[in-house]
Amino acid sequence: MRVFLDISRLVLGTWRVMPTGIDRVEYAYARYWLENHPDRVTFVMRGPIGSVVAVPHGFVGEFLHALDTRRLGAPGWQDWAKQASRLARTAISRLGLGRGAWEVTRLLGASHENVYLLVSHTWADRPGPIEALRRKGVKFVSLVHDLIPATHPEYASPAGAARHHRRIETFASLADGVIVNSNATAQELLPHLPQGADQPPILAAPLGIDTPLPDPGFPIPAEPYFVCIGTIEPRKNHLLLLNTWRVLAERLGSKAPKLLLIGRRGWENENILDMLDRCPALVGVVREYRGLPDRGVARLLQGARALLFPSFAEGYGLPLAEALSLGVPAICSDLPALREVGGDAPDYLDPLDGLGWRRLILSFAEADSRMREAQLRRLESWAPVTWENHFALLEPWLRQIAYAGRAAESPRVPAGAVTPASRAMMPAPIVPGS
Repeated sequence: MRVFLDISRLVLGTWRVMPTGIDRVEYAYARYWLENHPDRVTFVMRGPIGSVVAVPHGFVGEFLHALDTRRLGAPGWQDWAKQASRLARTAISRLGLGRGAWEVTRLLGASHENVYLLVSHTWADRPGPIEALRRKGVKFVSLVHDLIPATHPEYASPAGAARHHRRIETFASLADGVIVNSNATAQELLPHLPQGADQPPILAAPLGIDTPLPDPGFPIPAEPYFVCIGTIEPRKNHLLLLNTWRVLAERLGSKAPKLLLIGRRGWENENILDMLDRCPALVGVVREYRGLPDRGVARLLQGARALLFPSFAEGYGLPLAEALSLGVPAICSDLPALREVGGDAPDYLDPLDGLGWRRLILSFAEADSRMREAQLRRLESWAPVTWENHFALLEPWLRQIAYAGRAAESPRVPAGAVTPASRAMMPAPIVPGS
């Protein structure tokens, strides 16, 4: 079996100061195959059109090292960030010139058990190159992280929601196997896949975590504090936390615990940003951290009274897994995906229960908090999923896909077609003047 692993997202995303959750998954896959099966993996990139091109192993190794050094914030990480950008420009130039397309063709002819593995959603809305590979007998396997832009279009731009619908259509029409990060994601995806014998196999494989050692030299607040990790956007429900902290600051003054927001500012955040920038009560009690290396984030987590995770929708929840792996309690939304990650350890609340969140935050802020101690006892029986666990599930399943016969000459559903389930998810059209 030869795996053609797509690393387009990593290469095209070097403009991001620090990696997103999907970036980390693509990085983990690339690192795993490079270190464990270098003779059975070909790293590839693609654009919205044109051929899939191979990327040399030497480039990938150097690129991953640069990304890792930047992510951890090791000495000289700024220089490695520049190196990653230089390498990315070289790879993008290679893609533009089509260099490496002949290598893909050569390797396809040398093996009959070929799998094109896409573990990000990058360019899945442009299925032409995937269709071309399948016509050559290549199996297509994708990892679906979530359906949030389609199921919750209010948290995405109109273009982003439409793009995700097209991705789902690609998975439904072309995928020979689908990996999901949770059973919750699987249940949301199932109605949009072909039913019966045409349904592609689905593997629910929880994502591993690679939490670094905290940086002991990173400064943390002296006062009790809580941490919220994630892009500042409406779906993450930062507004609940900011309103909670405004009340705490007004009532407790300097004795109010601190709230640390770790993550960049996202889109359509007018109300949230107005509070962050203009609310006098939040000055000094709410602090933003952007572009922090992972070891700094781990240090802030390690000293926190709890991670706060009040999201309205999640496909998995890596920050929750990272916090629990460091022995840090968590207060989070009662969502199926988060319960899969946290099990019985965290304290769960409805994301709209403002009074409940305030009550738990105040309780956890106490030096001798009984509720916090109770969660710490529950945490003793929680165990993180490792990437070794993930790939131990993945590899035998992937081999079954590869050896199950040649990929179909044509898609089960015409590419770009709207399935009944997909149509049901689409928002009603907006009528001008309505």
